[in-house]
Amino acid sequence: MVDEEVALEIPNGGTAELHFMVKDELFRFAGALDVVLAPTSAQSKLGFALTELHSEEREGHYVAVLKDNGGSEDYSVEMRLGIREKPRSESMLLSSPFIVRSIKEKPAYMKTGLPVVYLNTRDGVQIRSKTEWVQASMRIDQDQYSCSVRGRGNTTWEWPKKPYAIKLEKKASLFGMPAHKRWVLLANFMDRTLMRNIVSMKVASLTALDWSPSCVSVELVLNGRHMGNYLLIEQVRVDENRVPVDEKEGLLLELDFHYDNEIQWIDPHGSCWQRSDGIPFGIKHPDAEDLTLARVQQVKDYVSEVARTIYSSDFADPSKGYARYLDMDSFVDYWIVFEVMGNHELSNPGSVYMHRDKGGKLIAGPCWDFDWGILSYKSSPQARDGLINRWAIWYSRLFEDPAFRARVKARYEELLPALRKIPAFMEETEAMLEKSAELNFKMWNPAGDATMNGGQIVNGDENMSFHNASVLLRSNFEERLVVIRKCL
Repeated sequence: MVDEEVALEIPNGGTAELHFMVKDELFRFAGALDVVLAPTSAQSKLGFALTELHSEEREGHYVAVLKDNGGSEDYSVEMRLGIREKPRSESMLLSSPFIVRSIKEKPAYMKTGLPVVYLNTRDGVQIRSKTEWVQASMRIDQDQYSCSVRGRGNTTWEWPKKPYAIKLEKKASLFGMPAHKRWVLLANFMDRTLMRNIVSMKVASLTALDWSPSCVSVELVLNGRHMGNYLLIEQVRVDENRVPVDEKEGLLLELDFHYDNEIQWIDPHGSCWQRSDGIPFGIKHPDAEDLTLARVQQVKDYVSEVARTIYSSDFADPSKGYARYLDMDSFVDYWIVFEVMGNHELSNPGSVYMHRDKGGKLIAGPCWDFDWGILSYKSSPQARDGLINRWAIWYSRLFEDPAFRARVKARYEELLPALRKIPAFMEETEAMLEKSAELNFKMWNPAGDATMNGGQIVNGDENMSFHNASVLLRSNFEERLVVIRKCL
């Protein structure tokens, strides 16, 4: 019922979870009193107590929560879990012994100033797949969540520090972010600053884009092992609290050269660094199993209709051209976010999104995946004195319209006062992450991304200190603001 190898460690005043199972499928607890802690030898007083009992999703599996009483004395006690055979009976089944230890000195990861996310897979199973969900539980402070977890990412999944997707059993608000089931833990393995995604989402939030993911920097403890600094971020999903289109009639498209959507195709209109024959589109929502062949063809035809209009001779006509199909405010703001952050993925394209409600215009966004090559002259040397997404996807055509160029310039000037405050935000973020970064980079070497990138590091600052990389990021951002203004 309890693994003989289990050894629980409880921080001072904190809690630990004991996962166990009852083999009798017909057994049901009448209440928490049906479970007791029994020391294997005489003890005058325990420094902890069993305070809660939760059932897990799988039949017969449970979690007992043990809480330290906050005392100053250390303990290491061999225990057994007792379960009464029948409600309120005196006879009891005892588990195999396990150890409960105190941690009176907080672990280093609890002293970084960042919140700690404890993620425990059932039976300590390793997370090896991007497609197979593993049952798990998650704890943040005293809040417990039943969930499933799997790997995620493309190149990032191949690196030693893994990113994860989380699916809660029930919708929940995490750190004040709107309630949802789906969340992501980004590893930011190659990001020596640990803030490229944080800063990018902050910049996106300054615009009029209708949704940008919120995020919180955390320490991740997976199956009892500290994994370093992670970014807990809202996953891109169609929902009233996320991408705001109707769940049945709305559409979410992803443009990505990785081709990891079930339904995807190449539209021949437009330019793409990765392909000479067009732009890769994929349907992110609705899910493939909810789409008929007719609906898929309708989406493809709609994309082609929009693209043909953009590349037609009347493309700039206010009534017959691209303005009939595109929500121009969003396409302008989306381009500005990518350009300010020096993100060339708009040109690849990779992790580029568009969405549409039934009968409405095509809307650019949301922003996602801003860690690869962000504010890096190594990845985008042309950013030193020019634009990097002037010829990206449909923008190559849109910029041929003087009215569009004027619109982008005017909007950039409007956003500039807020953008000039971002370097101060970056300094604050550096201070917040300093202790976490020290621990993180003792475990992980960002320069290791070269092993997965043809011998080349991605961002160019991987061999720097955290502080020097952060200073460089701010300097590059300030330079981008000047260069973009000069080029528009």
